[in-house]
Amino acid sequence: MTFAEPVPPITAGRIDTPLGPMLALVDARGALVGLDFEGSDGTPTFSQRRLAREGLQTGPADAALIRPIAEQLAEYFAGRRREFDLPLAPFGTPFQRRVWAALCAIPCGTALTYRDMALQLDRPQAARAVGAANGANPISVIVPCHRLVGSDGTLTAYGGGLHRKAALLELEGARPATLSLAV
Repeated sequence: MTFAEPVPPITAGRIDTPLGPMLALVDARGALVGLDFEGSDGTPTFSQRRLAREGLQTGPADAALIRPIAEQLAEYFAGRRREFDLPLAPFGTPFQRRVWAALCAIPCGTALTYRDMALQLDRPQAARAVGAANGANPISVIVPCHRLVGSDGTLTAYGGGLHRKAALLELEGARPATLSLAV
């Protein structure tokens, strides 16, 4: 998986999912820049905060740019899609992009530990750095950061909430009964 550089302007569109509304941010070419679950309190999403740090504003998206994202998410949540085929353009460092590409290579229905991912990247001492890059993933669900779990069998740190991480893993058949929620 490769990622393009985002091309402004960035626009935003809402997508309803079984786990709650998501906000999709797309660039001028229709590449996905961010996808986050919206909070019920109306605070900016992770991706919106990242764009603000980059000095970029968002406007309303053309429905035609959001439609393919919404369709693929609907297929995923209905159990008819296990891989996404969308252009991606997240803001991130080279290491973050490397981790995100590795996340996209984790097969649906599989969960790995942060240490497993660090080993796959030939950075055996970098489990915490992998965790930080995973936590900075701006494209939830499609770049499947939910597929990384703690080495002690806990679901840890998910921007959309641990209940959603558990639901995504259950949907994919990757949440073993021994995996518990970290509290």
